[in-house]
Amino acid sequence: MSEDRVPIIDIAPFLEGGDAGRTQVVGEVRAACEGIGFFTIVGHGVEPELIDALRTTARSFFALPDPIKNQVRPPAGGVPRGYRAIGDEGLAYGAGEETPPDLKEVFHLGPPDFPADVYHTCDGAGAHFIENVYPDEPPLFRETTIRYYRRLEELCRRIEEIFALALDLPAEFFRPYTDKQIAALRIIHYPPARTAPLPGQLRAGAHTDYGTFTVLLSENRPGGLQVQTRAGQWLDVSTPEDSFVINIGDLMMRWTSDRFVSNPHRVAVPPDDADPQTDRLSVVFFHHPNYDAEIACLPTCTSDDNPPKYPPVLSGPYRVEKYTSTRLDPAPS
Repeated sequence: MSEDRVPIIDIAPFLEGGDAGRTQVVGEVRAACEGIGFFTIVGHGVEPELIDALRTTARSFFALPDPIKNQVRPPAGGVPRGYRAIGDEGLAYGAGEETPPDLKEVFHLGPPDFPADVYHTCDGAGAHFIENVYPDEPPLFRETTIRYYRRLEELCRRIEEIFALALDLPAEFFRPYTDKQIAALRIIHYPPARTAPLPGQLRAGAHTDYGTFTVLLSENRPGGLQVQTRAGQWLDVSTPEDSFVINIGDLMMRWTSDRFVSNPHRVAVPPDDADPQTDRLSVVFFHHPNYDAEIACLPTCTSDDNPPKYPPVLSGPYRVEKYTSTRLDPAPS
């Protein structure tokens, strides 16, 4: 797969179950993951009505006055739930780069419901299974975001199958590692540019994602997603209507010993000739394994001549360390 483009892959033939179609989709996904680490999917089956409802609900929330939005800010610094305003986050900090804060506001959600058993409430569960914070306005915010979260979980299970087959593993290989996954749903609003950005300031600084893979719903508007190739070139990522952009995360790169690549990406500021009133809405589902899952090199990604490139890590602690490094406010004690 060439690294100079992000391919668009129709995964409907895989979801429909025909052998020839499944083989073709798996091959296209394998090539993308071993090349640029990004691909756009269509034919994914997520209902357009649900996508429209989520976009409408999200825009209604972000249009509220700041004092109302601030009512659902995190209860303590660093808690990954609720609303974060412009200036709260700098994603490039996670890569060790000091830049001005990102030009975005965010609503952060985790698993919407979970059992009150030992696994979900013990100390090891930490901040992975905590109650979400929902605004009173707009009225359908809670219902719509829960429906979307659960629908994306279903889609991710099928993407797991494609990845497993692309790695010469049984289709259900990843399920024991993700049956109690700790995915995060981040609804991100990039407001219109009211003033010129500071030197080095972006809508979202250059970073890699921390989990297995990411499912992005975005818009083709100025000031969008860019991915950096291994050669260092920045490429614009096209997002056709109601498509999803999929990208590999750090844990999947570690799992595959760099066979699948987690490339840096960023969200650029709009060009000077763009409409200054143009905003952008992105909805990002960060798929992440169970917090106690050990991420060690997969058997099909190592050999006597190709030893593992990374030591094993636990999924949950790895994410906590990475996530807190991007916060511009103190983490809770």
